Amino acid sequence: MVARLPSDLPKVKEFPASANPDDIVQALIRTGGVVIRNVIPQETLDVIEKDVRPFIEADKPWKGDFFPPETRRVYGLAGKSPTFFKSVVANPLYQAVCSKMLTAEYKSWLGQKLETSISRPQLNNTIVFSINPGARAQELHRDDMIHHNVLTAITADQYKIGRDTGIGWFVAGKKTTKANGATRFIPGSHLWDQMEPPREELAFFAEMNPGDGFMMLSSCFHGGSANTTRDEERLIYSCFMTKGYLRQEENQYLASPLEKIREYYDADLQKLIGYQVSSPFLGWLDLDDPRKALYGGDWEGKGGDLY
Repeated sequence: MVARLPSDLPKVKEFPASANPDDIVQALIRTGGVVIRNVIPQETLDVIEKDVRPFIEADKPWKGDFFPPETRRVYGLAGKSPTFFKSVVANPLYQAVCSKMLTAEYKSWLGQKLETSISRPQLNNTIVFSINPGARAQELHRDDMIHHNVLTAITADQYKIGRDTGIGWFVAGKKTTKANGATRFIPGSHLWDQMEPPREELAFFAEMNPGDGFMMLSSCFHGGSANTTRDEERLIYSCFMTKGYLRQEENQYLASPLEKIREYYDADLQKLIGYQVSSPFLGWLDLDDPRKALYGGDWEGKGGDLY
């Protein structure tokens, strides 16, 4: 194991919601995570909480060790809260960063013609976390384990766009502190070798006011913290984006009714959810665009070339 001290780790930067996406990208390359202040106004947070609170109350404790039993979750948010989706998932700054870091370009020969195919990012998961008093700390982990992402140790100067398979986004629905379970992560751990284990003493706690956001690369060690308060709920609205050619963690096609996707979202947001072809030819339905599933017979002839 490499000898590391907290003083050796890169400092986590804070940005306003008006920040330049390029500056966020550079900070993520250096640190792996950033805090964005005042991303979502309180009135929007109130609408989201009204949408999701019944599902929080209906959730049951997780059967296993990954989530403490005091944690409640809501999934499939595209079909449950269009306000969550349009303000959290589709946040312009978050999506601009994801586009810059997760869009893939691939060249291949079609006969004697060299074709360039673009695969754009897609939604990976949506989860609301309600962590209540008494919850223990979640184990530190990397979310890119789902994609079997193999990493070797590098420096920030050696980082190349494409190393990461996803980017996470955590927006505070209520004040989030170290005491009530703030997400902790290890700055710079996205640059480590895959086999180097995490160490708790290196963790940074993403403390936020309502409406602030924490953006993090999937290769960073992170986890929810213990809620040691008597009466505070840690309420977080979260999602991850991933590369368009990888399997989604949350099966978006089964998570939300088709009629809700058709009713709530325009074409661009439907594509963000996953109803798009990752060029070339990945994800088609009847050799057509998967949005055909949303529109049936009304879709014929609208899909275009799959290449």
